[in-house]
Amino acid sequence: TLPHYGVEWMPLFRETTDMLKRLFETENDVLIMPGPGTAALDAAIGSLVPAGSSICIPVNGFFGMRLRQVAGGYGLAVSSLDFPEGTHIDPDEVRRHLKDSIPRSQADGQPIRALAVVHHETSTGVLNPLREIVAVAHEFDLPVIVDAVASLGGVRLPVDGWGIDVCVTVANKCLGAPPGVALLSVSRRAWELAGANPSRHGWYADLRTWAEYRRRWPGWHPYPTTLPTNNIVALHQALKQIFEEGVDARFESIARAARRVRDGMAELGFTLFPEPDYAAPMVSALKNRPDGIDLDKMLVYLLRKRRIMVSGGIADLHGRIFRVGHMGRARTPEYTEALLEGTRAYLRSKGLDV
Repeated sequence: TLPHYGVEWMPLFRETTDMLKRLFETENDVLIMPGPGTAALDAAIGSLVPAGSSICIPVNGFFGMRLRQVAGGYGLAVSSLDFPEGTHIDPDEVRRHLKDSIPRSQADGQPIRALAVVHHETSTGVLNPLREIVAVAHEFDLPVIVDAVASLGGVRLPVDGWGIDVCVTVANKCLGAPPGVALLSVSRRAWELAGANPSRHGWYADLRTWAEYRRRWPGWHPYPTTLPTNNIVALHQALKQIFEEGVDARFESIARAARRVRDGMAELGFTLFPEPDYAAPMVSALKNRPDGIDLDKMLVYLLRKRRIMVSGGIADLHGRIFRVGHMGRARTPEYTEALLEGTRAYLRSKGLDV
């Protein structure tokens, strides 16, 4: 195991952050933060949005609600805008909401200071129209925090081109590395907002702490804690594989896996849950068959008999949908064909004609 500082470590660390910048398509600073994606989203919201103000969080699923919970943990007022599960966040509705809500929030003494949004809502398989949503936020001069936990590395996401202030992802989704580190790009504006924030809720999840270590020890220890070096070595290797394969080729392989699974599952009676035009290629969220089989039993069969893990629906969608990931190795024909064959075998074992 390498130490998390010193002459052996820093070249690999720098090369890793340089590759991340290429993937984020940004010249902004990129941080590697030990912990899950939620930790980095927590840091972004708490650092950029002062106590006593509001944040706009449009929601169309479980992980959008998670952002609201994070904001609530900091005592922020949340300007809410909800869309039915399976549908996309409509930028025009966001514009109308902000036009109406910003003056009221100012009159109430809790002005809206930022917008946070989930790009790929994995609970429903929806890929929200992020570029257009960010553009709407810019119309009102709001900084934007993006949960790209399950999208960056699966579809193109040009952080600088779209003007995203904080973009958060993780090593273990589309990048195909082990879990353990969150990755976030931080714009100059985001650093300035964090620095000017009069509120301070903690230390580790305060971006000012990270800025201080980058300033004090840039060539030796530009982060405030021990880093999980084995995880970052694995991330470095995963990023190399992406660029060796070609970023566009990686995107296409994910999309190809999604098409194959959706076509194959449709033949077995399972159809797409989200709006087709907004279905994310990284996850296929599929509705139960019209005859309403017990999805829990099917997923247990796939896991125990076929060694294939498939996720069910979350909360109100439990028993109504299941979700197939196409990230990492799951995008390969070896996995997609095994899944389809296993599902077919289960249905036949229940006497269904497929």
